Amino acid sequence: MITETRIEETVDSLFENIAFNDEPDGLYDPLRYMMGIGGKRVRPRLCLLAYSLFRDNIDESILEPAAALEIFHSFTLIHDDIMDDSDMRRGVPTVCRKWGDNTAILSGDVMLIDSYRRIAKAPAAVLPEVLDLFTVTAAQVCEGQQYDMDFENSNDVSMEAYLKMIGLKTAVLIACSAKLGAIIAGADRRTCELLYRFGYDLGLAFQITDDYLDTYGDSAVFGKKIGGDIINNKKTWLLTRAMEKGEELEKSGAVDSLHGKTALIRAMEMKAGNDAEKTAKIARVKEIYEALGIDEDVKYEIIRLHAQAMNHAGMIGLGKVRYEILHRYADKLLGRNR
Repeated sequence: MITETRIEETVDSLFENIAFNDEPDGLYDPLRYMMGIGGKRVRPRLCLLAYSLFRDNIDESILEPAAALEIFHSFTLIHDDIMDDSDMRRGVPTVCRKWGDNTAILSGDVMLIDSYRRIAKAPAAVLPEVLDLFTVTAAQVCEGQQYDMDFENSNDVSMEAYLKMIGLKTAVLIACSAKLGAIIAGADRRTCELLYRFGYDLGLAFQITDDYLDTYGDSAVFGKKIGGDIINNKKTWLLTRAMEKGEELEKSGAVDSLHGKTALIRAMEMKAGNDAEKTAKIARVKEIYEALGIDEDVKYEIIRLHAQAMNHAGMIGLGKVRYEILHRYADKLLGRNR
């Protein structure tokens, strides 16, 4: 069995040595910059981990497809930063701030193309299935991003709609990573599907954790300013839950008018043109969240989804050692300690 240490070393080596065309510099320097600023490499790690459950050695058949997952993800981040007008990514200036929107768009496009070039290097026997999975997933990620933008101007996004959005925008690519590794390793169809479900629920928990950290995290650890979602009126699990719970409790009289849905809508409409206004808006929204108990609700939801993901993993019948490897991956991804 391939060890976790070997997987870590392989991922590190893969991205330390990843290469793109040399010229023109204006097109390829942003790619090198984006891949060089790091990240958790969540998707290629899970791909290799799923592969390792059924193989004893890492060979070239998995390396390029695993790299393709991270390159595709980085492409989406470049374009997301343009759409969100973001200044920072992982603690450094975004590509759009450093090179401008036009270069960021074009460099993102060539990253997408590069990801397909690498995914096409999957073994011929499974290439049609791998390409179909990757292509469907890529389109779903774009659909999720569109829903995310559509929701920005609405105060009536249901939890069902929110979960569908993050399922498309975030969870499907993590699920794809697990399933892709299993397909290339030769796992049976049922196992591949259970690993997809494991990855999907873990992806939901991962995004909700990200929502939580954007409001309650440490900017030095998180890599960007805290409260950005609140300032930009982004729909998060916290805001969606607060809207629904605030309306319910306000109607029943369990909370006063200063801490219900009406107050939350007014808080989200507060100006955020300068630092003082941003600080005030973040503080007011957090005050309402805490009055409604949202800070505790979100922690419970992350734990629930983590357990659901591990239930899918347990149904595969991997044995204790391999199950524990998946459990450690899930815990590490969500920053949990057992």
